[in-house]
Amino acid sequence: MIKLSTKGHYGARLMLDLALHYGEGPVLLKDIANRQEISVKYLWNLVESLRVAGLVESYRGRHGGYSLAKKPSEITMKDIIYVFEGRSCLVDCVCNPKYCERSEACVTRDLWGDISNQISDILEAVTLEDMMKRHEEKQKCLSVENISGV
Repeated sequence: MIKLSTKGHYGARLMLDLALHYGEGPVLLKDIANRQEISVKYLWNLVESLRVAGLVESYRGRHGGYSLAKKPSEITMKDIIYVFEGRSCLVDCVCNPKYCERSEACVTRDLWGDISNQISDILEAVTLEDMMKRHEEKQKCLSVENISGV
């Protein structure tokens, strides 16, 4: 089945963490590592890819760290996932028809292309701001469950 790599999954968590602290100044990777339970070394590799892609800014010095390069409302999940996964194609021939000589006549390729486009559209429609709202709602639900003993 379709599976997101650890880089894509953790990269999304890293970006959500930065979004949740947007406007508070640069965030240290060690703080993100503690909150997300991901090693600093692994996060460093992820944040460098995001920085090169123009999604994250880095700051040196005593008050250094990382922050989003744009507002959470301007960064889509597609922007993030594509940094680590590339364009979403279920099979190689969807992104590159020359990969298979049957591409033009292949009915299943059309289906895989439709599914790939749906995935891309969903990722494009969801911003970090949307994910922040989802996070907030989930936290409220968890608080209610903990209070009620459910």
